[in-house]
Amino acid sequence: MSMFTRRQIIAVAMATSFATTPVLAQNTPVSIALDWTPNTNHIGLFVAQAEGYYAEAGLDVTILPYSDAAAGTLVANRVADFGIMGTVSLYTQRTAGADLVATYAVTQTETGRVVFNADRADIQRPADLDGLTYGGFGSAWETALIKTIIQHDGGEGVFETVTLGTSAYEALANGAVDFTLEVYTWEGVKAELEGKAQRAFRYADFGVPDEHTTLIGSSQAYLDANEKTAAAFIAATRRGYAFAVDHPDTAADIIVAANSDMLTDRALVVASLQALVEGHYLRTSEGVLGTFDLAKMEAMGAFMFASGMLMDGNGTALAVAPDFTTYYTNAYAAEK
Repeated sequence: MSMFTRRQIIAVAMATSFATTPVLAQNTPVSIALDWTPNTNHIGLFVAQAEGYYAEAGLDVTILPYSDAAAGTLVANRVADFGIMGTVSLYTQRTAGADLVATYAVTQTETGRVVFNADRADIQRPADLDGLTYGGFGSAWETALIKTIIQHDGGEGVFETVTLGTSAYEALANGAVDFTLEVYTWEGVKAELEGKAQRAFRYADFGVPDEHTTLIGSSQAYLDANEKTAAAFIAATRRGYAFAVDHPDTAADIIVAANSDMLTDRALVVASLQALVEGHYLRTSEGVLGTFDLAKMEAMGAFMFASGMLMDGNGTALAVAPDFTTYYTNAYAAEK
């Protein structure tokens, strides 16, 4: 895990000063850091704030804007009380020594996929990706993920990689790379709206465990010292996500209004939220909302351990798998 620098702390503090409203004396302040610019994964937060759920719970919640420091880093360094993160980042940072505990499962199933242009007749199955060029973000997770998918389909798992960040989507569209990874409920929906024909492979169909792609985490230190506040925050946030599922049009208006300078494409927000709701990503068809599936969390941990992705604070791969049940809790998100 990278060190949290004084410059980053100052940057976050400055951003917070512009983002906050005056703290009400009777309300307890709580902060949560975003993992990216505002999008539909964050919708429950903005709904809970706008609908007064946080205020009803006696909380004054500040949603910290995305910065160059990962949300997990902000949480572990006590700059933020909670943060949006993913299962992969939670497991890697926690294993390396960061004080992180997952407290709410935003998505109940994987939202990512391997994607390529629909006119690629030479790509019909994952094994066909052997020898092609992948445009990505430069993480060990991507390498393990793609290699597993290809090998599960009988291929060798050998491919070229170029690190492009978010420009990978443009590179895919113009044919500069053969395939990439995307979040279907945002980039995938955007491609559909723009008329870009794509085909894709879902991770869990080819040997990669299904996962809670997005979650809300805190630190054990904060949870121990602020048990009632943490419970109130997660309960109010859960109400926000439930409202978004039940009233998607209103929820879309809320998040757009709260971020009018960044969310200028309302059609994308509406379509993305529709995909999250209809695909049962935020709430399962059985009504599960916010809680972690123990089998999924264990399976993803085991996958990352077997892939050599889990390192201690010295950067050495673990020889023994950790107890993943200590990495997350359903104590706060379970419906009371």
